[in-house]
Amino acid sequence: METAERGNATESAVLHAFVSLGFEVVLPFGGGHPYDLAVHLGDGRFARIQCKTGRATPGCIDFNSRTTDHGRGRLSYLGLADAFGVYFPLDQAVYLIPVAEATGYVGRLRLRAPRNNQRRGIRLAADYAIEGKTQEELATVLRHAVAFSAEESARQVA
Repeated sequence: METAERGNATESAVLHAFVSLGFEVVLPFGGGHPYDLAVHLGDGRFARIQCKTGRATPGCIDFNSRTTDHGRGRLSYLGLADAFGVYFPLDQAVYLIPVAEATGYVGRLRLRAPRNNQRRGIRLAADYAIEGKTQEELATVLRHAVAFSAEESARQVA
């Protein structure tokens, strides 16, 4: 599958996950935006979602958590988007990860707990799966992500 086709499939899967739960979703017009979807939170606010395709690595799902380099270097999405909507084609699952929780170059979700029972710094995929969550549970996660993004943007301006 070509890169553009893969990106379209990912955006479609993430869009479908939100719409299936009853969210209103808008799509930005034109290209070049740092987010792919905006999810209406029902309180007059929108959460900006950057869609990413998850890749299988041993025991994990990896996704790019930095912007594409267009001569400026790979930049963080902090302040540009509120959450990542990650589509993992192998199991056709969609995951919602606040941008503030994936600040490195590669975001990683573990498919199973580590054998040594480490918890610190571990993001279990099941905790971020959209499937099985209610609209209100996801809206709460997104409201927190939007609030953090607003604080981060204010810090960058100051």
